[in-house]
Amino acid sequence: MLMSAVSVRPEDIRKLADEKGYVIVAHNYQIPELQEIADYLGDSLQLARMVTKIDAKKILFLGVDFMAEVMKVLNPEKKIIVPVRHSTCPMANSLSVEDVIKFKEKYNVPLVVYVNSRTEVKAYADVVCTSANAVDVVRAIDSNTVLFGPDKNLASYVAEKTGKNIIPIPGETGYCYVHNYVKEDQLKQLINFHPDAEIMAHPEVPKGIRDLAHFVGSTSQMEKYPATTNAKKLIVVTEVGMIAKLQKLYPDKIFIPVPSMVCYNMKKNNLKNTYVALLEEKIEVHVDEEIAKKARKAIERMLEITESKDAKVMKSA
Repeated sequence: MLMSAVSVRPEDIRKLADEKGYVIVAHNYQIPELQEIADYLGDSLQLARMVTKIDAKKILFLGVDFMAEVMKVLNPEKKIIVPVRHSTCPMANSLSVEDVIKFKEKYNVPLVVYVNSRTEVKAYADVVCTSANAVDVVRAIDSNTVLFGPDKNLASYVAEKTGKNIIPIPGETGYCYVHNYVKEDQLKQLINFHPDAEIMAHPEVPKGIRDLAHFVGSTSQMEKYPATTNAKKLIVVTEVGMIAKLQKLYPDKIFIPVPSMVCYNMKKNNLKNTYVALLEEKIEVHVDEEIAKKARKAIERMLEITESKDAKVMKSA
């Protein structure tokens, strides 16, 4: 008999996953109860690297569809299931193959595609990037002009950091609704309430918000920043799910969310449907083999660039 939503406990999910041989992988924006039961918790770059290195043949992924598809592309032999079939990303869906073909024909320059994109779009990319490595990836490309999609704000941030001519595609319609609609007045109000707080912001926010921040970085980079500052309070300008992880990492600090920053697609996963996903194993991730093969090249190129940069840092240290 299926447990009710009230009676499903995190330990029930954990027990069932262990019994069935599933590794639970979750994105930083999941609800705290799901973060707690994950074997691996991270941002898209951390998870992309991790899934290629674990031995488990079965993965329960808690996030949105494009992330699950990246895992499947990199691990075609593994069974990957999700709790909800339509937990998607509007920004990823804003860039179509038709857009990509049009812009590539017009400009004839390298195309960098953000991991927050559809798999068939990644298949046309020269290289994929995440918010954690977008600057390094674009710097590694031997061209002063680069097509970059679909996030216009991340494209703007990369242009600032690299000095290159970054052409955002599809343009003004490419953005994350969670990050793009944060208002400067909204942030300034939080600053007035917490004048002793520093601000950490995700690069998907508009430039005006980035300019108010003490630190701009991906969620994995946000994990490290609090250790480098004496500030006891930090305003976290990204999806509210990140607060639980930061609070656990730094119990002596106070992390202040921007209340409006909720990704409703990430929050479609809950205790009940996660338990049902393991119980029934019905919602499996599939990617067309030909599309996966092309997308894999662009994703692996990203991993090569970031791993070679990490190796250089270790060598110089």
